[in-house]
Amino acid sequence: MTGKRKSGKIRLTILMAAVSLSLLSLTGCHGSKGRAEFEVPKELDESRTFEITFWAKNDTNKTQTEIYQEAVRRFEEYYPNIHVNVRLYTNYGDIYNDVITNIATETTPNVCITYPDHIATYLTGSNTVVPLDSLFEDSRYGLGGKKVAFESVKREEIVPEFLEECTIGENIYAIPFMRSTEACYVNQTYVEKLGYELPDVLTWDFVWEVSEAAMKKDAKGNFVVNGQNVMIPFIYKSTDNMMIQMLRQKDWGYSDESGEIQIFNDQTASLLKTIAEHGKTKAFSTFKISSYPANFLNAGQCIFAVDSTAGATWMGSEAPLMDISADKVVSFKTAVRMVPQFDPEHPQMISQGPSVCVFNKADPQEVLASWLFAQYLLTDDVQIAYSGTEGYVPVTLKARNTQEYQDYLAKEGQDRKEHYDVKIKATKLLLENTQHTFVTPVFNGSASLRDAAGQLIENVVKSVRRKQTVDDKFIDKLYQDVISLYRLDQIGGTTETKKDLGPLPVTAKLLLGTLALVWICIITVSVARVLKNKAKDAKKNAK
Repeated sequence: MTGKRKSGKIRLTILMAAVSLSLLSLTGCHGSKGRAEFEVPKELDESRTFEITFWAKNDTNKTQTEIYQEAVRRFEEYYPNIHVNVRLYTNYGDIYNDVITNIATETTPNVCITYPDHIATYLTGSNTVVPLDSLFEDSRYGLGGKKVAFESVKREEIVPEFLEECTIGENIYAIPFMRSTEACYVNQTYVEKLGYELPDVLTWDFVWEVSEAAMKKDAKGNFVVNGQNVMIPFIYKSTDNMMIQMLRQKDWGYSDESGEIQIFNDQTASLLKTIAEHGKTKAFSTFKISSYPANFLNAGQCIFAVDSTAGATWMGSEAPLMDISADKVVSFKTAVRMVPQFDPEHPQMISQGPSVCVFNKADPQEVLASWLFAQYLLTDDVQIAYSGTEGYVPVTLKARNTQEYQDYLAKEGQDRKEHYDVKIKATKLLLENTQHTFVTPVFNGSASLRDAAGQLIENVVKSVRRKQTVDDKFIDKLYQDVISLYRLDQIGGTTETKKDLGPLPVTAKLLLGTLALVWICIITVSVARVLKNKAKDAKKNAK
């Protein structure tokens, strides 16, 4: 064997041993691969140029797109060396899926509109998302920091309930951007035509009763209340929110902070059976089954349409945005109410709306530049402008208390665009009831549980329309199917970020340890042989 071949063999042996030793290092913990933890740089390097990406959602609203563009323009005036590229999406699901895909290739955006449920999944990759605690408190570049070029909001100027929603485990992983809730948009004209008086707070019993009353038909087969051959009295856009709010209002289990799933029980079954009764008569339907609630509401074919307050400009016979032709619109008085309640004295409504997270990168300077842009989204200019596009509310007390924003609210109903009355009523609904809002526990898998909650309602309504009976046997099978579909039997753990998946099993440790020991022995023997052969060669050369 030549010396070249011997050295090649040695290099291969050492390489394989190194691999084994690397595996051995995982016996302490596994799943901890990823970037180094972010540390705030002492100074932003203004001699460098940074290109950062911002993934955002615009609700197909051109005004929102223009607001993003204006925010970027103004930010770049403050920081000419930081260039922001905006990528727009029409729904949060696509953003979530693209981020998951890009985590694997380390091509995540720098700043991203997202939800805490999604962030919890992103965090399964170690140090993927930057915890913002140290950035918040940094006296130079943190909230209200002295070196921030623009007028940065202080931590205490962010609505505390909304900031708390961005906490996962013991760290803050996002800043709130906008907040909304769900509202019930009501055709008050039809409610009164049916002989009912619309209460200030809707109850589930009231909505079910009025919905069933609206199913009465005349001799020609048309619905009496609207004179048409189509009427779906009650349509719910997001059935996941419907189930979650019903459980919360009843103080029944959904999940806890540790990720324990509590939804599959007799209490949930009782709710599903009630929903099935009204799905069977077709007094109740969902967006996935029938289409957008606003389309039916505006055409006089729906009485109670539940959708986000962020969709208020689509609701009502004078809505500035519509998906149906003008000749299909029916004139009626539109009322805005909280979602139906079981206990109107103690209402509960979900808090929702986008937050902003910052992704970790190899270059801390790039992360700092990204954080500064994320922070700029909390300024009054952005908050007030964006909240005016839909029924969103600003997440800062600072923006809410400006004269500009108060004037905006005071002009309710003065026009059918910026001050459309239904939109501002939806906004005020959340402003006046923030203390009654809640969010669900966040953990890796909480997004799947949310989808599963909605799927229970969707399946029940579809099944009764197919003449199936929703009884205990049906629900038992439904639970099993949904658990399997969303892999909920694989969910568990705590809300702690899954940076460290804990110690490997003893058998795995022994296997990896033995493998490393074998390769160490091979290295030792190989090196000894090489040294022995070199000694022999040296003796031969000496002779």
